[in-house]
Amino acid sequence: MTIRLRAHHLLCLLTYVGKGYSPAFIANYEKVVRRLGEGEEVLIVTGPDDICAPMLDEPAEPHCLRESAAERDGLAARDVGALLGRLVQAGERFVLDASSLARMRKAFSSGLTRQACLGCEWSDLCSTVAGSGFHDTRL
Repeated sequence: MTIRLRAHHLLCLLTYVGKGYSPAFIANYEKVVRRLGEGEEVLIVTGPDDICAPMLDEPAEPHCLRESAAERDGLAARDVGALLGRLVQAGERFVLDASSLARMRKAFSSGLTRQACLGCEWSDLCSTVAGSGFHDTRL
């Protein structure tokens, strides 16, 4: 199978420590991370992805449908693509291997790929996780 991810979730995955918007969101995120850890392929998509899925059923408009999420995707795609030397755009497929994750974490820690994180409500947590050397991350 393939995991559908929007570009900015490539950054979110780096610091995921089991916290999220709701119990359903966290349970789903855990499944996605497990599958990625088993080497499942990533398909970059535009808009809501496999991580967003539990939020789409909420009564209020989920933030994953807002323009700010799409802007984060564009910034993350640019920065991660430049870092990895590959296109990160809708339709692209790849596996997040240990080497790629290590490079992405190093760049994240140094701030090179954090442009997409500006204004995100999780930014402080992600900074703390990165500052701890990504201790307790799930992926």
